[in-house]
Amino acid sequence: MQRFIYIISYPLLWFISKLPFKGIYLVATAVSFIVFNLIGYRRKVITSNLTHAFPNKSKQEIKEIKTKFHLHFCDLFLEMIKSLTITDDELKKRFVITNPEELTRLQTLNKSHVVMMGHYASYEWVTALHYYGLHYKGYGIYKRIKNPYFDKLIRKIRSRQNTTMLDTKTVHKQMFKDKQDKVLASYGMIADQAPKGGNTKYWRNFLGREVPVFIGSEVIAKRLDYAITYLQIEKVKRGYYQATFIPITDNPKDFEDYKITDKYFELLEKQIIKQPEYYLWSHKRWKHAK
Repeated sequence: MQRFIYIISYPLLWFISKLPFKGIYLVATAVSFIVFNLIGYRRKVITSNLTHAFPNKSKQEIKEIKTKFHLHFCDLFLEMIKSLTITDDELKKRFVITNPEELTRLQTLNKSHVVMMGHYASYEWVTALHYYGLHYKGYGIYKRIKNPYFDKLIRKIRSRQNTTMLDTKTVHKQMFKDKQDKVLASYGMIADQAPKGGNTKYWRNFLGREVPVFIGSEVIAKRLDYAITYLQIEKVKRGYYQATFIPITDNPKDFEDYKITDKYFELLEKQIIKQPEYYLWSHKRWKHAK
């Protein structure tokens, strides 16, 4: 059944990916109306997340954020599909690194580094880093999809531009192997998922609520002595993004426990407060909140 769904879906996805960007965003607008207005996809989750994160905003303000988020969410999905056939020149034009010199500096440290990100703006086009002088082996960390055929497709899309995809269950093993083999690498990690409440060692405030947070990026960077940076991705306008490397530390062992994680969430929270419509409000980030 999973294979059948993939077989009948792939031609449509490929056809959509060949549309010009004007067509892509016409489809995104239509999908947004169907998914959120007619079907009501995760309506309660989105509303609950926003009202808890912004208790001082009026119902009208929350409604406006939701409307903008709905459109951005569908833009992101269609941009992922467009990545099937997007050209290198087009991707580089639409995902710009504002300070590539920081990427160069990271590589002069002669050790691997962790690039921390959030579910904010466009994490799908981060593979464009290779156009800006990333000479290290590039890894993207992702959560495996249940349908193996679509999982393979997602890995194919995200593995363009010389990026290797690692699922969350194998990343630590690969990082230790690279360290042992003296392979210099860049590991892109989205670290704002919600761990299970009983399996976390650290809780902190995030957008007004006490939540469990992943500390894996910090722990493994300390253990392997890898530099850590935050990639601040901003949406300039529809279909265009810019990203800035913000160094957190070159020497993680100098930090007290959880301070690196705190810094990461502070940077992410600052972005969300500034332009909340570009955060992924549909995921259950606060399901284990106190």
